[in-house]
Order: sequence, then structure tokens, then C-alpha cells
Amino acid sequence: MKYCSYCAAEVSLQIPEGDNRPRYVCGACAAIHYQNPRVITGCIVNWNKKVLLCRRGIEPRKGKWTLPAGFLENGETIEQGAARETKEEANIVVKPKGLYTIFNLPHISQIYIFYRATVEQNDASAGDETEAVAMFSEEEIPWSELAFPVIEKTLKLFFSDRENDDFPTHVEDIIIK
Repeated sequence: MKYCSYCAAEVSLQIPEGDNRPRYVCGACAAIHYQNPRVITGCIVNWNKKVLLCRRGIEPRKGKWTLPAGFLENGETIEQGAARETKEEANIVVKPKGLYTIFNLPHISQIYIFYRATVEQNDASAGDETEAVAMFSEEEIPWSELAFPVIEKTLKLFFSDRENDDFPTHVEDIIIK
């Protein structure tokens, strides 16, 4: 960050009085600009014992497979964001039915939250940011072509939990130094 979003003056990185970490502070209006983690939310959609995957049509990892997910928008709940992303990326209307995984990735300041979801309307087709959508059985998953480690972890947990028909919420910190 170089300039204040309030007055356009230059900002500098400093520890504001009463704080404990560096923040961007405006030299003119003294506004403190907090930078907080980004929340990514999505769904794991199970349909006829197969899981929905989307092939990314945008960077990063264009051409790789992922669960339908994306950044949470202002003014929506995490569940609403997960359902919206599934509709935008795969044209499937879902109802999130249970918080499933939370992955904290502090090294890139992101939090991934996935819900299990039931299909309400299935018009599966690629959205604007998606090259293709497909349903895969566990044996058909293109494991070497998955876009992100959290997708692989979520899928492995899901297939393991499905064996017992027990889907607890999984929380994990992914620490990369």
C-alpha cells in the first residue's frame, strides 16, 4: 500500500500507538489501514456418490481442478458466499448443510471454509471463471491436477468420512515457512 484510500496522501508502515504490529498509517489524516485475512468459501457437492469439481478458467492455477469456491463478498454470510460461488462457477443451486472444513493459511493471510451441500437445482455447466465442470467418483478424481492443497485435503477427508457416514467439522492450520 502506498497511498491513503481516504485522502490519497502517502502512507508509511509503523506501529500505531496502542497497537502491537506494523500497520499502514497515513501521514496526512492519520488513518490506520488494517489489512486482514481473505476468506475463501465454497462447497463440496456430492451427487450420486460423485463430487463436483470445476476446472479453473482464471489464474492462479488456470486449467486445474477445484471445488467451487471463491472470496467472500461484503454483506453476505459465509454460507451465502459458498452457495453463490457454486452457482457462479457451476450453475448448480445448492443449500449448504454443514460446516465441513476450515483451513487457516497464515503464510498467505487466507482462511478457506467449505460446507457440504445438497443440490437444489442441477443445471451443471461452466460459469464465467470456469472452463469445465464434472462429477467425479473417488477413483476418477484427477489428483495430480488439483489446483490447491486445501482441495486435496478436503476431498481426502470427505471420502474418508463418507465411509463411516460421519462428517465432523475439520479445522487445520497449514503452516509454510
